[in-house]
This record gives sequence, C-alpha cells and structure tokens, in this order.
Amino acid sequence: MAKAPEREVLLEFKRVGMYMKAIAMDPETLTEVTVVGPLNHSREMLRRTAVAKLEYVLAKKPGSPAR
Repeated sequence: MAKAPEREVLLEFKRVGMYMKAIAMDPETLTEVTVVGPLNHSREMLRRTAVAKLEYVLAKKPGSPAR
C-alpha cells in the first residue's frame, strides 16, 4: 500500500525566558499552532509535538480529508 504524501510544515523556534516556543504552520491553509516546553528539552521533541498538534487541528477542520 502506498504511503500518503506528507504535507509541508513551516517551523519556527523562539526562546521566551526559560522556555522554548515552537510554532508550526501549514502554508496551504495558513493554519498555525504553538507549543511551549522547557529549554532543556530537545528541539526534535518540540518539533514532533508541534507537527502532531498541527495535524490534529487540520483533521478537525470541516471538509478535511480523513487520515
């Protein structure tokens, strides 16, 4: 079975005091989500969390294809 193509996700990381803020955006729908975590966590963990949250939000939008 063929795997569905992954969508493009734009990511931005910003330090805010003692926290790291990860922003994920879908350029097709201009949907944006934000997650925040402590500085001692890896960017990879924040990236995965932000992308998962973006996929969740996009799946909840009316008219979105079932995944």
